[in-house]
Parts: sequence; structure tokens; C-alpha cells
Amino acid sequence: MKRTSDLPLHPPPVVGFEDYYAGGFVDGFHTHDRAQLSVFLAGSVTVNTHDESFVLRPGQALWLPANTVHQATCRTDLLFQVIYVDPDFTGAADLPCKMFEASSLIRGLIDAIIAMSFEFAMDERMLTIGRLLIDEIGRVPRIADRLLFPSDPRLRRVCEAIIAHPGNSRDIDYWAREAGMARRTFTRLFQQEMGLGFAAWRRRVRVVEAASRIATGQSIAEVAFDLGYDNASSFSAMFHKTFGVAPRTLRASPTSAIRS
Repeated sequence: MKRTSDLPLHPPPVVGFEDYYAGGFVDGFHTHDRAQLSVFLAGSVTVNTHDESFVLRPGQALWLPANTVHQATCRTDLLFQVIYVDPDFTGAADLPCKMFEASSLIRGLIDAIIAMSFEFAMDERMLTIGRLLIDEIGRVPRIADRLLFPSDPRLRRVCEAIIAHPGNSRDIDYWAREAGMARRTFTRLFQQEMGLGFAAWRRRVRVVEAASRIATGQSIAEVAFDLGYDNASSFSAMFHKTFGVAPRTLRASPTSAIRS
């Protein structure tokens, strides 16, 4: 397992390496003074910031701007590549937090950077590779399956509990009590903060969770049962309604992106 502390004291503006984390490992909340691009080659991981939660599977990537507080939880054994970019490097400071599918071009550019030693000179070739990488990250479509957190701490506590156990079938009255609110207040505030109702948000949590599990090998029927659906067909219908594709497409192509 490598850490940013393994980098030289004065690394090039764009530098990276490949790494492996064991399933169950939690990299607690922390920040980097550089922007971080992670591309996941095998396994599944949940990355939380203060405002969003991302569930990533093979072929997907996450860009985090410099000084973004984040936490990573390895849902399975995880093989990934990580690139650190100086925030003063051309275009890096303009990119927002973004989850996307890593194109073959982006993967090739990352491979070229990782192939260099940490002490390489940032010559014109490497400057061109770095600039093209930043440009491509800005151009690729954002993947939709991220989850927003509310700012109200009572609602956030409820949302974090549901994300931790997405198959939990407790009703809205239970969660309103957990938040210390009347049901009507809870539903109104949730809609106001999140832009959608509580039930719709929880369905989204479940299908995002399902997409990750299916892509890493679980059967559709097993996933549907674990997430509180009576049968695989009702789950598949909800998945298709949310993302516009059938869950079986993740079996055929685990790196398929579900885009907004």
C-alpha cells in the first residue's frame, strides 16, 4: 500500500502510481494539497465527501479537487491507479468534483504518467500528456449515480444510516422519529434540501448500491433480495426506471456508465 508520503519532497506537477487496498480497509477522512484522480481497475469502493457519496466500480474514475475532505471505504479488494495534480497546473483548479467513466484515452494517458519515475523531468512531452489528461477529464460526461447529502445534520444522520444499510425497510415514520421531527416536517424539509422526496432518494440509494454489487459479481436475484425487493423483476423494473438500462447490462459490460 502506497501513500502520498511515498512521493518525493518536490514531485513533478503531475505524478502517480498504481496501488492495492484489501477489502474492508477504510481510509478515514483526509485531504491532499493536490487534486486527486483515481481510476478503479478491479473491485468496488465508496468515497464520501462532506456533500456527496460515490459508489465506484471497475472502469470508473473520480476527480477530487485539491483540499477536498474525503473518505474511502473498500467494499472489496481494490486495485486502482491514482494521479496527483498540482492545483496550479493548467486547468486543474477549474475542474469540480466529478465521477466519470475512464475512456481508453484517459487510461492511456494515466499509464504514460505512471510509467515514469517520481523524479522525472516535466518536459514538453509530459506537459502535453498532463494538459490533455486535464482537458479530457473536463470533457467526459459526469456519471449520474452519486448521492447528495443534505446540509441539515438531522437529515444527514438519517441519510448516512440508510447508505450504510440500504436494504433497511423501515418506513418514513421511523426515520422522521430518528430525525426528531414530525413526519410532515421531515418530508417537507427533505424535499426542500434534496430536490426529491425521501422515498425517491432511498430508491436511488438502492439502485446505486445494486449497480456496484452486480458489477462485482453478485446475482441480480441476490442483490434484489438483499435490498428489500420482493422479487428480481420488480427490482429490475425500478433499476430501468431510474437509469434507463436493465441491470443485466452491467453483467455484459461492467464499465458501462450510467450518465445524467
